[in-house]
Amino acid sequence: MTQAQTDIIPEVEVDPKARRRQFSAKYKLDILKRVSACVAHGQLGELLRSEGLYSSHLVTWRRQRDAGELAGLTPKKRGRKKAEVDARDRRIVELQRENTRLVARAERAEALVELQKKVAALLGTPLESDKS
Repeated sequence: MTQAQTDIIPEVEVDPKARRRQFSAKYKLDILKRVSACVAHGQLGELLRSEGLYSSHLVTWRRQRDAGELAGLTPKKRGRKKAEVDARDRRIVELQRENTRLVARAERAEALVELQKKVAALLGTPLESDKS
């Protein structure tokens, strides 16, 4: 490329990773006030273009404001919501874990008794029973 061609091509300023815009509650309320002041034809569109907003933003923010969700006007964390763990559910999981551990222990004990019986039979010595 020649020097003249490099002067014509503008340098692109794009972030390597796109980031979601977040608006503060104060900004949202300020924009809603400015939108309600728009009375002339084309003022609303001009405001939205100048701020880089969409009409869907206004719809969402109005719903939140009308529902009294002032805290809802702050950006919300995306993704799955963390489920509240009930104390009873926690206890059930704890008991299931303990039950699994005890069943495994009982199976090992039964296997040991069977092994002792086989060893006693091979050696020809009878095991003492609890009944005698």
